[in-house]
Amino acid sequence: MAKMTLEDLRKLRDQRKKDLERRDVDGKNVQIIVGMGTCGIAAGAKSTFDAILAAVEEFHLEKDVVIRQTGCMGLCYVEPTVEVAMPGMPATIYGKVDADVARQIIQKHVVEKTLVDNHIFDRPAADIIKK
Repeated sequence: MAKMTLEDLRKLRDQRKKDLERRDVDGKNVQIIVGMGTCGIAAGAKSTFDAILAAVEEFHLEKDVVIRQTGCMGLCYVEPTVEVAMPGMPATIYGKVDADVARQIIQKHVVEKTLVDNHIFDRPAADIIKK
């Protein structure tokens, strides 16, 4: 193994610090949960998870969003699945979420506060949706 320079160690420390801050839930009001059971992983949930991380960074939402993994959500037929829970919006489970859809979810649901209709598989109750 090659020796690390002081600069390499600083970069590694900063990256690990960033990883820990991403997992911290204090002060974050948006929660995104990616189904990472065996069915989700087989369907591509790892690339979905990575795309969500990238989109959260792209829109500078790291201070507001916590991203978590969970096991199977029970919707194996539409894996990968992603649940979004945030104030002012219904908790929603999206299915068939590839990298492009993951970015749409961050942009439309989290930033613009509109649902990504064609990927909702757990529809919110009709009485909480405002038209």
